[in-house]
Amino acid sequence: MPDDFEDLPSTLQRSDKKARDTYAQAKESAEESYGKGERAGRTAYAALKHTHEKVGDHWEPKEEYGPSDSRAESGGADPDGKPAGGVDANASKEHLYERAKELDVEGRSTMDKDELVDALQKANDRETRKARE
Repeated sequence: MPDDFEDLPSTLQRSDKKARDTYAQAKESAEESYGKGERAGRTAYAALKHTHEKVGDHWEPKEEYGPSDSRAESGGADPDGKPAGGVDANASKEHLYERAKELDVEGRSTMDKDELVDALQKANDRETRKARE
């Protein structure tokens, strides 16, 4: 499979080869099933979120394979639950705290797990916007 950076979202362009390949292979397969478009992209991200988590402006391998949030857990064509924007919401609070520390999230020491997930999502979005400028 060619490693064609132009066809990848910018966050994946800044990620490791495994993340790029996982996304590209899942998208190719989804396009065979659903055709090109938004659904194929969503499917590719869903596959990526089982193996990687978004950290700032790129994706890093997760400690454990599995769905990253309640929406990914429910699966299917019309999943329930809340997406976490690439944050591994199923990780431990300690793991989320360490990610928040890496991204210099203010107030992290007083946050509960849900607050850490929300703060990480915002920090990731901020870092991605900065990287695209």
